[in-house]
Amino acid sequence: MNIKPSKGQYIDILLRSPKTVFSTKDIALLWNEKITNAVRVRLNNYVKIGKLIRVRRGFYAKDKNYNCFELATRIYTPAYISFETVFTRAGINFQYYGNIFVASYVTREIKVGNQKISFVRMKDYVLSNTMGIEHIDCITMATKERAFLDRVYISKDYYFDNLNALDWNKVFEILPIYYNARMEKKIKIYFEQYKKNLK
Repeated sequence: MNIKPSKGQYIDILLRSPKTVFSTKDIALLWNEKITNAVRVRLNNYVKIGKLIRVRRGFYAKDKNYNCFELATRIYTPAYISFETVFTRAGINFQYYGNIFVASYVTREIKVGNQKISFVRMKDYVLSNTMGIEHIDCITMATKERAFLDRVYISKDYYFDNLNALDWNKVFEILPIYYNARMEKKIKIYFEQYKKNLK
């Protein structure tokens, strides 16, 4: 039986959640309600009194310290953090990128506050395959091997600073999900490059 929260419990339910960012749909589910005008009015009131902040239309956060990666993967779902955002964290590329790069079903660049988010369109069969994708603290993120393959899939020629950072067994394990002959040839070239650098 679905029990609706009592008046004082609505905000507590959100504050107790491990998420830092909520869509209107998430909130309605947590409250056991449909998305109605009453839900929107309640959310507007929480924003007015400073209990929540509206980060983007249809998205709310507990406070200004919300996780930008979490928001980036919630705007256009399914989606996961990939490409240069993963490279810099994994030491594959040394250049710093201010944008958050996200694999999604659209190509778009948006700005939320001071944060730019770059969405890169992937084919549905790639996007829906979870090989090499991790879920950590409400964030969906590609492993460095998956991010590397995503970039090769999207870009014909791309320079990587440090191919030694990759686990090549994992690269070859994930590669078949792309069904892409051009990419397979390119990965072999990168692999030969990596082996040369080892000598």
